[in-house]
Order: sequence, then structure tokens, then C-alpha cells
Amino acid sequence: MNLLMVIFGLVAILGLVGTVQAIKEKSILGIAFNFAAFVVFGWFVFMTVLNQGYPPTLH
Repeated sequence: MNLLMVIFGLVAILGLVGTVQAIKEKSILGIAFNFAAFVVFGWFVFMTVLNQGYPPTLH
């Protein structure tokens, strides 16, 4: 789960970068999909760190 959380964190960061670039280009579909990816993956990473800590606790 540790490596998966890092990968999802990177995807969330790239979603945020993509959202900013789509706003500059005024691409509505790009804004929607990039922001959705940022929210979903960012929420997963945030809740995982909140519940398990980083690094995750082992039993």
C-alpha cells in the first residue's frame, strides 16, 4: 500500500498541474477530467495518510 499511495499522490499532483494548464487553454473537458482525477486520487491519499499514517502502521 505504501508504493501505491506514492503513485496515487503523483497522479493527484499531475491532475492539479493538468487542471491549471487546461484553465490556461480554456478547455472545459480538460478542466473537468483533470480536476476529477485530482479530487479522487488526492482524497484517497489524504484519507490513507490520515487513517494509517506515513509510513503505514503494521498490525
